[in-house]
Amino acid sequence: MENTIRVERAKKRITQAELATKVHVSRQTIHAIETGKFIPSTVLALKIARYFGVVLEDLFKLEESDFR
Repeated sequence: MENTIRVERAKKRITQAELATKVHVSRQTIHAIETGKFIPSTVLALKIARYFGVVLEDLFKLEESDFR
């Protein structure tokens, strides 16, 4: 699954640590999500999308390999 969290963070000029604080997870969790090593729960994904003011589908996108 692809995501645009790094892009959205850049738009708001916030660090991974600042986003992590806002959504109540560790900075390492945000890093793992951004690099595709961790897929967030639905609740966490919704929290992140809400923080950035975007819909979930604009923040996370399925890749072809996700359908296999």
